[in-house]
Amino acid sequence: MSDQHKPSATQYLGYLFGRTLPDSIQEWVRNDLVGPGSSVRYVVRFTLPLIPIFVAFYLLVPGERWIPLAMMALLLLPVLYFAVALMNIYRRHRLLAHGLDADLLNERAQRRAARTRDDYESRHGRGEQSGTGR
Repeated sequence: MSDQHKPSATQYLGYLFGRTLPDSIQEWVRNDLVGPGSSVRYVVRFTLPLIPIFVAFYLLVPGERWIPLAMMALLLLPVLYFAVALMNIYRRHRLLAHGLDADLLNERAQRRAARTRDDYESRHGRGEQSGTGR
């Protein structure tokens, strides 16, 4: 993919804050939302803004070093839980906002199911349904 199909720095920053990118960059958006590594990128983008809070906890909370670490864990665990739980909802919203098909989220699962079905049929043949109830 050439550089002309990637967002500029200002477009990318706007994209991170929820702006819609131009249609000329839709392929990049599709790859960002459902391509390889999209789940990891989503979780990293979701948790990256917490780093200044974690640094402040670590530097400013008095006591033994495990206390701020425990406070960070109490924040990080629910954030990660909800980030993962809401990932597909957010990605579906972003796909629709950019005019892309929301079924792209299921594309990988559909390909895997098709491969499994093809593998089964190649091993056992295409099963014909009989009306005998068995």
